[in-house]
Amino acid sequence: MNKKYVIISLVLAILIAGGVWFFFFKAKPTQYREAEIKKSDIALKILATGTVQPENRLQIKSPLAGRAESINVREGQKVKKGEILAWVSSTERAVLLDGARAQGEAEVRKWEEIYKPTPIIAPLAGTIILRSIEPGQTFTTADAILVMADRLTIQAQVDETDLAQIFVKQKAEVVLDAYLNKPLEAVVSHIAYEAKTVNNVTTYTVYVLPLEEIDFLRSGMTANVNFIGESKQDITVVPNAFVKYEAGRPYVLVKTGKEPENRPIRLGITDGKQTEVLSGLNAGDIVVEAIVAEKKNTSSGGISFGGPPGGRRR
Repeated sequence: MNKKYVIISLVLAILIAGGVWFFFFKAKPTQYREAEIKKSDIALKILATGTVQPENRLQIKSPLAGRAESINVREGQKVKKGEILAWVSSTERAVLLDGARAQGEAEVRKWEEIYKPTPIIAPLAGTIILRSIEPGQTFTTADAILVMADRLTIQAQVDETDLAQIFVKQKAEVVLDAYLNKPLEAVVSHIAYEAKTVNNVTTYTVYVLPLEEIDFLRSGMTANVNFIGESKQDITVVPNAFVKYEAGRPYVLVKTGKEPENRPIRLGITDGKQTEVLSGLNAGDIVVEAIVAEKKNTSSGGISFGGPPGGRRR
């Protein structure tokens, strides 16, 4: 009799354990998120970083050593070619004038008529970006009195793998780190012929010129440049998040019935969010992506039961 009860108890225990296992560990049906394939416009964009730099940076120096008598310009001021930027005295003239001041104004005027100051003239039209010397300061012929630039450009570093997509007069959008909400329209003005290699990465400098004169543009600013490449209208596109790769070949999961099917596709240009579909999908198709379920943990009386992920990552 006792033996019979033992057998019944064991059977009940096995059934209960099986039920618990089935409840907590049974495979959950795979869940998917979906997206409908649509037609859209797309433009190839190549992103690069760069800095604002003068296209031509010129140090203005005096042909003779001496002292600055007057500086006629300030930083940020635009000047014309041939404009007088400063007046300077040679060392000899400065010594004579200092000695004459001890003898009175008449003596000073006399030597000022005999020894005229030397003008410093702008060699080109541009903007004063640095004023290094103030009136009364002495300098040598090696010292820059002023620094000027003809115009500011954005010099972007483009990876060699993207260089084939860059061309002169190509449109670009520039976003400065200092002015994120003020994107600038620009155009490629020049592409460097010599590469730069840093940490085994080869890049080429691409010069980008704003289409309009920008007051807040400053030398040394950091910028992100979006080069606008090939564009297409009303084409079939797929969201990049739904594209998978196997052995380097793209495919998607297409909703066809109970189980999605793998479908190889051919891709074209991309803007980073969606990609052109050359073949394999049509507008109206539904692509899916498996959602991985979180593990379910339950504890009771110190015993913990954990279920495996219900979905499979494809």
